[in-house]
Formats: sequence, C-alpha cells, structure tokens
Amino acid sequence: MNIQLLVLDMAGTTIDEDNVVYKTLTKAVNDYGYEVTLDKVLEICAGMEKAEAIKNLLENIGGNTADTEAIFENFSDELGLAYDDLDVKPIAGVEEFLLKVKSKGKKVVLNTGYTHKIASQLLTKLNWKINVHYDALITADDVLESRPNPEMIFLAMKKFGITDSKTVLKAGDSTIDIHEGKNAGCGITIAVLSGAQTRAQLESALPDHILNNLSEAEHLLF
Repeated sequence: MNIQLLVLDMAGTTIDEDNVVYKTLTKAVNDYGYEVTLDKVLEICAGMEKAEAIKNLLENIGGNTADTEAIFENFSDELGLAYDDLDVKPIAGVEEFLLKVKSKGKKVVLNTGYTHKIASQLLTKLNWKINVHYDALITADDVLESRPNPEMIFLAMKKFGITDSKTVLKAGDSTIDIHEGKNAGCGITIAVLSGAQTRAQLESALPDHILNNLSEAEHLLF
C-alpha cells in the first residue's frame, strides 16, 4: 500500500507532555466541585476537542452540562500557565521518524483536539518547523465537527490534493483517533501505547496495528 499522507495526533503520539492536558482538565472539573480521577478523564476524554470532552465527562458522571463553558474557560487559562513551565519533548524516536518520512516525499499533517493556540505553543517549545518536521497543522479550530468525525483528515487530504483515503495513515493514542481514521476510510490505522489509553482500551477500536510508539511504524512504510 502506497501511503502518501500521514495524519498524526500530537500529545501522546508525537509529543510527550506528561498528560498535562488531562491532568489540568481533571483539576478544572474537580475545582468546580466534582470528583473525578485522571484515569476516568483519560478513558472518557482522550482525543476529543476539549469543550466537548468536558461536556461528555459531565454527562458520564451525572454532572450538570451547563457547567461546561465555565469549566472549559478555567481549564484553558490553567493550561496556558501549565505550558509556560512545561518541559515538552518528542516521544522517543519520533522526530527522526518524521524527518525520514518527509525525506521520502510523504506528507505529514499533525492533527489535534486542541485549539490552534495550544497546539502552536507545543510546536514552538519543540522547535518543530513547518516543511521540515511536518507539512501542516490542523486543529479543532479548523473544522466544524470534531473527532471522531473525519473532517480534519478530509481537510488534510484536500490541502495536498489527495483523493484516495486508502493512501492515508492515521495514528493516535486514543480510540477516538482510530474511529476518526476508520470513518475517513484510511488505508492504515495505528494505535500507540505512548499516550493516554491502555492496550485494552485501544483494542476496542480495532486498529490495524498497536505499536509501542510511532517510530515503530517505519517498517510499515519502507
């Protein structure tokens, strides 16, 4: 299968930010008077656009979804502060993987349930450059429907004139990522164990491959 485009999730898939997003989200929800664990947040929220993730979480725990907007605003403020101090680094082997993929003429799109502001903050900390490490960034701000809707993948394909989704590889660390890839009809879906969810959770989405981390995907491409 000739993969032309790789659509890669960010936190937990290409970037190691120590689950700070989900830790901050947990704190924001609990600061509003709820009691949820990080494990619960990872199970329910991983990979989602974050306002929608908070709403889903509140529904799941019997909370008041009217609290979503206030919690999201608190979360966004807290996350900005957390990122100022955070040591962000690539998942082991991934930076070399991206450079090799790009050297072979394949396109790399980073996609995320984060806002454009947060995603850009991460990339600046990593010193990853467009056209060097990746070809485009697509965030929740760029689409009307968030994951698992495949709109972000279709936008990535459109950017590079790719019409056959079978030539697209989608990789992520959550079931939402895998459902997104399958909904787009991607030729390969890869779940990685370097991020938010467990092997058992990821298996439920039936990815084509489960890898320890993204750099292991090299043997599927070359």
